[in-house]
Amino acid sequence: MGHENLLGVWKLLSLQFAVTDTSECRDMYGPDPLGYIFITPDNRMITVITSRGRKPSDSESGDADLFKSMMAYSGRFRIDGADQFVTEVEVSWHPGWVGTEQARTFSIVDDILSITTAETLHPMFPGQKGRGILKWQRTSAF
Repeated sequence: MGHENLLGVWKLLSLQFAVTDTSECRDMYGPDPLGYIFITPDNRMITVITSRGRKPSDSESGDADLFKSMMAYSGRFRIDGADQFVTEVEVSWHPGWVGTEQARTFSIVDDILSITTAETLHPMFPGQKGRGILKWQRTSAF
């Protein structure tokens, strides 16, 4: 599958974390998360994901909770093989991702983009390895 199939704006439908040891799937940002991924013709992507129903904070602990209920990162990507893209992260909500490469396996059926992350230790689940499983609906193409 080529680069041109990925191009466009995609709205998040679901995001789960599949724990390696137990195969348990957890909704990372609730059962109805909000998010978009933009994948441009110049090989740049940006994604922002949040839990639905977030409220403004008036405290440091509330600010920390808001940080835990979102994810965002961006960078240049390359296609690697028939079904993988790798993003060189330039900016991220989590500083540990800056300067890393984030590999994603993908497939597209009709206007649904399915993305699976490599097995990782995710900041939301300390000490647990797993894979992110994301489903996106195309909203527009470039």
